[in-house]
Amino acid sequence: MSDSPYLVRPGKAFRLDRIDPADTGPFKGKKDAEAATQANRERLRQLQQVLYAQARHAVLIVLQGTDTSGKDGAIEHVFSSINPQGCSVTSFKVPSALELAHDYLWRIHRQAPPRGMIAIFNRSHYESLLVERVHDLVPGKVWSRRFDHINAFEKMLADEGTLLLKFFLHISRKEQKERLRARLSDPKKKWKFDPADLAERKLWDDYQRAYEDVLSRCSTQHAPWYVVPADRKWFRNWVISDTIVRAMKKLRLEYPPPIQGIERIRIP
Repeated sequence: MSDSPYLVRPGKAFRLDRIDPADTGPFKGKKDAEAATQANRERLRQLQQVLYAQARHAVLIVLQGTDTSGKDGAIEHVFSSINPQGCSVTSFKVPSALELAHDYLWRIHRQAPPRGMIAIFNRSHYESLLVERVHDLVPGKVWSRRFDHINAFEKMLADEGTLLLKFFLHISRKEQKERLRARLSDPKKKWKFDPADLAERKLWDDYQRAYEDVLSRCSTQHAPWYVVPADRKWFRNWVISDTIVRAMKKLRLEYPPPIQGIERIRIP
C-alpha cells in the first residue's frame, strides 16, 4: 500500500474537502515538475516492456471525475511513452441495448486486461454508483448493494494477478467553470461542449456526496483509490504517473528466461 498523501485509507470515511484541488505538492510550478514527470513516463515505458514480456501480471487503471476533470488529458500525457500494443483504453459511455440485457458488471469484465497488458478505463463500473444514484435511475436498495459487488469483483481480479489503481481527478467547481468556458471560446474545443454538462453541473453537490461514499467504501488494500488534485493539469500528470510507477515497481517484474541452449544457436 502506498504512503501517498492522496491515498484514501481503506476502512475510513473520507471527505473531499480534505484535499485541495489546487495542491501542487512538492513543486512550486509546472517547470519544477517537468523532469520528474518525464522520468516517470520513461520508467513506465520500461516497466511496461517487462510486464508485457513476463505476462504474469495485468494492470488496470481506473480514471473517474466530474466533467472537464481531465481524464482524456491524463491518458494522453501520462501514457504517451508506452507501447500501444501492450495497452488498451476503454471509454464507458451510456450502456448499449446488449449491455443493458446483462448484469452491470458484464461489460466491465469483458474489458479487463489479460496478463501482460495495461488497461485504462475512462469512467468505469463506478458509474453504476454515481450516475444511476444521482439521477435515480435505480432504487436505493439496488445501487447500495453494489458497493459489495464491486469490492468482490475487484478482489477477484487482484487475486488473479491484476494490479488495480483507481484515480479520482479532483477539480474545484470554479475550475470546472473555467474549463467549460474554454470549450465555448476555443474553436478547437467547441466540439467537446455538451449542454448536458451544464445540467450535470447543477448536481455538483449530489455527485460529491456520491463520490465520497465510493471513496470511503471502495478503497481497499487490493484496489486503492487516490484523490488527485487536478486543478493543475501538470500536477495531475505527475501524481498519476508517480503512483503507477511506484506500484508497478513492487510487482518485481523480470524478463522471462530465454529458451534452453540459446547460447548455441547460430544465425546463418
